[in-house]
Amino acid sequence: MKARTVLLHVSVSVLCFVTLYPVLWVVKMALSLDAGASPSPSPLPTHVTLQHFVDVIGNTDLQGRWLFGRQLFASLFISSISTLIGVSLAVTAAYAISRFRFPGKELGLQALLLTQMFPATLMLVAIYELLQKLGLLDTWTGLVLVYSTTSLPFCIWMLKGYFDALPKELEEAALMDGASQSQVFFKVVLPLSRPMLAVTALFSFMNAWNEYILAATLLNDESRFTLPVALQRYVGEYKTEWGHFAAGALIISVPVMALFFALQKNLVGGLTAGGVKG
Repeated sequence: MKARTVLLHVSVSVLCFVTLYPVLWVVKMALSLDAGASPSPSPLPTHVTLQHFVDVIGNTDLQGRWLFGRQLFASLFISSISTLIGVSLAVTAAYAISRFRFPGKELGLQALLLTQMFPATLMLVAIYELLQKLGLLDTWTGLVLVYSTTSLPFCIWMLKGYFDALPKELEEAALMDGASQSQVFFKVVLPLSRPMLAVTALFSFMNAWNEYILAATLLNDESRFTLPVALQRYVGEYKTEWGHFAAGALIISVPVMALFFALQKNLVGGLTAGGVKG
């Protein structure tokens, strides 16, 4: 029994190391003076330096403006507003689809599912033409509009499945106590849906935060770039600045990690457990 336990711990440790090795290699490149040039397979840097982080964070444009700060704000603003709009629209749509009967319900669900079968690049030309006619090219507003609408089908399906699992007896009890339908939704359904709302918001935020192709196509002004687009600038045709690229990648991952840890209490656990007897 003891030998089996030891073997299990060794196996798990090996798997963890294999999984974390690429991450450790990125950390090594970000902290090494000779990033990308070391032939050693060791994930530990030989000469530690923070110069790559200083260069990335202190990056400025030709006018001397703090470029990294503008791009960080752009990513935070676009991702946060897109998540807020997308989840707000999705939660009402998902609840209506889950609880009410109306013409075209099944057809609408199938149409939402159908949109997930095609890559975003397939809609790129149409999106570009629409934003051009609306005068929203090279603007954060246009990118927020694109991100919030393209995330809707996924968010609606995620939330609909959760609403289907919620016991209707809770809503019926609230209605019998004199609550209106809107009060039932805001005071009963939404509090019980916090775990799924947290998961949906996290996925929506990550999708907007990490997206590159649409942002690189729709934005032209360097001061309006999101961080993934700015990060790609370190990859040139003839030379790649691996140290700056790795440092930027680590910096970009920090907000998502912070959001994950902030929402982790709501990511697991069923708040409806014990809500209905029998």
